[in-house]
Amino acid sequence: MAIENPGTRPARKGTNWEKWGWIYMRVSGVLLLVLVFGHLFSNLMIGDGVHAIDFGFVGGKLSQPFWKIWDTLLLWLALIHGANGMRTIVNDYVERPGLAKTFKVLLFLSAALLILLGTFVIYTLDPCPAGADPALVASFCNA
Repeated sequence: MAIENPGTRPARKGTNWEKWGWIYMRVSGVLLLVLVFGHLFSNLMIGDGVHAIDFGFVGGKLSQPFWKIWDTLLLWLALIHGANGMRTIVNDYVERPGLAKTFKVLLFLSAALLILLGTFVIYTLDPCPAGADPALVASFCNA
């Protein structure tokens, strides 16, 4: 007869969400470093720097598929990374189960709303609206 160690538990079946959350934080953190510093470099170091950033600059960048994908990855990874970090803080410091669940639901809803709104803006921004004053639209718009 095998003697069991009283401190061990039987193996849990199913997905270990904490492990995958931990892995996500490490992978997304590395990707976010590349995305954030690439974003800062392209906006601040190339061209006229911060003085060039206006509606036309943003509209021009978001008219290119590369920057749409870049900014979408940055948005999604950063919001999910931040929400997962906040979830960990709630797990660690909120002792009342009902309050912890409320915080996590509110956290999920706010992150989901921001992801949806941000993605909507990235893919629907029209820097050249029809009928707009040519002096107010981006320089690349056809008058």
